[in-house]
Amino acid sequence: MSGFLTAVLSVGVILGFMILIHEFGHYAVAKLLGVRVEQFAIGFGKRLFGFRKGDTDYRINALPLGGYVKMSGENPMDERSGDPGEFMSHPRWHRFLIAVAGPAMNILFAVGLLTCVYMVRYEYPAVLDEPAIIGWVAPDTPAAKAGIQIGDRIVRIDGIQNPTWEQVIPREALNPNQSLDVAIERGGQILTKTIVPEAYGPNQMGSAGWEPKEPSFPITDLEPEMPAEKAGMRLGDEIIDVDGKPIAGLAAMIESLKRTQDKPIQITVKRNGQLLNFTVQPVLSEIRGDQRYRVGIGSAPMKVSSLPFAAAFRRSVEQNKQGSLLILELVQKMIQRKISIRSIEGPIGIGRAAGQAASKKGWTPLLELTAGISLNLGIFNLLPIPIMDGGVILLLFVESLIRRDISLRIKERIYQAAFVFLVLFAVMVIYNDVAKMLPSVMGRMP
Repeated sequence: MSGFLTAVLSVGVILGFMILIHEFGHYAVAKLLGVRVEQFAIGFGKRLFGFRKGDTDYRINALPLGGYVKMSGENPMDERSGDPGEFMSHPRWHRFLIAVAGPAMNILFAVGLLTCVYMVRYEYPAVLDEPAIIGWVAPDTPAAKAGIQIGDRIVRIDGIQNPTWEQVIPREALNPNQSLDVAIERGGQILTKTIVPEAYGPNQMGSAGWEPKEPSFPITDLEPEMPAEKAGMRLGDEIIDVDGKPIAGLAAMIESLKRTQDKPIQITVKRNGQLLNFTVQPVLSEIRGDQRYRVGIGSAPMKVSSLPFAAAFRRSVEQNKQGSLLILELVQKMIQRKISIRSIEGPIGIGRAAGQAASKKGWTPLLELTAGISLNLGIFNLLPIPIMDGGVILLLFVESLIRRDISLRIKERIYQAAFVFLVLFAVMVIYNDVAKMLPSVMGRMP
């Protein structure tokens, strides 16, 4: 229950703050351009308390989920009085700046927040900036069927030359059931392969079945009362081999345990420069709805440093740029029906991610998630969907081209259709969120 409350509280605070930042962007630019703002509200529903300053009622409402800005005459369906303080009385470029200010605030906040985080603690999986060398290939997967072998180096994927794993992983994930042209280097020769990643997991993202060659295999997570801890293994131990055979990483160990099941295994680890041997008997255990033999260890080698301001800012801009392009590619492929709508996380999925981030040590995971949500909110609001900011911008662009306002009757039909679309979309996303909660997710801890 405490985990559930943590998730609810975390997602409420994060989404509320992100929406508040978004609305403040609209508010600040509207005020600057002389548009009369009638309300600046935190939350929705009935007004609890607040104060009035000038034309604006600054208020706290009963439902503390985000907020909104109400500008005078902003509804195109309302009759226009010609008052210069009304939104619709202002030139189109004013209305464009007001519309774009909300998403821009979310994007700028994401860049600024990540910059601050990276100046304090820049942490990322160690394998991401490594050359894309295959460390493990799961049997009967697209990579195995294409003849990919351990030790192969990916030198081209989807047109990207000499990629790192940071570039390979998104290409794989965003192409479920789609052909990927891959070139590998093996023994000094370049071989061309075609990989079709299969849709995998609750989000139906692409999986080729290969795993990176990890720079090391340290134990970064150790479950209490599980065989590895009982045998005397410790956090920081580096796994060298299992039953005398070198082990490539976590995925290889999971596959190995499928074969050995509950038979005792010999694990050799390096601790403080010394090699130690442990006899461990796997147990059948459930993790996220999946029953399998496990020993209770996890491994996620990380690189940790702090960056000076200039380097942190550059890295933040690059990270947000990559994230923005991936979001747009995801939307494009959903429209083309090349990727499942299940890849989108709704409020339940965001709440689950927020709860997991909040439960981790330190503030970095939660702040990075907050930056990601802010970026997603900013990009999503720029999509050309009527009612949303991107739709307002699109209509303003069309009106600029035809040099006249679109008729109110046509706008009303557009907004009605957009409202129905958004309601159906929200229902679908929430339904997918509920479906993902079913015990079908494969765990990642042997």
